[in-house]
Amino acid sequence: MTRSAPAPTELLAIAVDVAREAARTAYRMRAEGVSVAATKSTVTDVVTAADRAVERQVLDTLAKLRPDDAVLGEEYGAGEGAGSSGVRWIVDPIDGTVNYLYGIPYCAVSLAAEVDGDMVAGVVRNLYTGEEWTATAGGGAWRDGRRLRCSTETDLGQTLVATGFGYDSARRAHQARVVAELIPHVRDIRRLGAASLDLCLAAEGRVDAYYEKGLAAWDLAAGGLVAAEAGLRVGGLAGRPAGPDLVLAAPPALFAPLHDRLAALDASGGP
Repeated sequence: MTRSAPAPTELLAIAVDVAREAARTAYRMRAEGVSVAATKSTVTDVVTAADRAVERQVLDTLAKLRPDDAVLGEEYGAGEGAGSSGVRWIVDPIDGTVNYLYGIPYCAVSLAAEVDGDMVAGVVRNLYTGEEWTATAGGGAWRDGRRLRCSTETDLGQTLVATGFGYDSARRAHQARVVAELIPHVRDIRRLGAASLDLCLAAEGRVDAYYEKGLAAWDLAAGGLVAAEAGLRVGGLAGRPAGPDLVLAAPPALFAPLHDRLAALDASGGP
């Protein structure tokens, strides 16, 4: 951590205020009606005008509050500059855009801060329900004043596993084959549509574990910190860190058996 870097709690306070305002904007724009503004990787990978407006609001607010920081966002990338403070903000303005487009109340604003490459603070806020998960490095994970602890399940066969699918049809087909082979070995599968929220549900044991291929930094940053601070082991396959190849978040007792099953199914492979 750089000598001049603020404490994680200070960065979290900023993140919470910014995320709450962003969630209010996203909710208001959904109530006013939304439409597809563009597509990205495929025709099913949609961007709404709200995605862009909310991220622009976050960028503008952070530029006023912390002008020397860098920002990485889903819609505008690295923004206007690399920053000089050692602090970088990572924002997903609306995680679960397809849910948002259809009015399914499972989407969130996700905002995290890293210092010199280490994630130190994060917030995920469901813009429909107002549920808000926060974490700081070494300070635990929290929701509504309650410290979170992950599931204590130890039996893979009794494990409720959340996952997600990519936008590319060939990738989805591969991921569906993995799910088809995994489901006989676990309690059940949930596919809810917003990675940051899935990680937060795992953090408080509302699902036991989560995995997914293809996550970007903004999908993982805040939710991954919440999950890790709640006691989940967060990583990739074969000793690799969590990243685009695969993110696996599971209680320590479940990580190895679920990891081995996913490795055998080539969960990080395919398109």
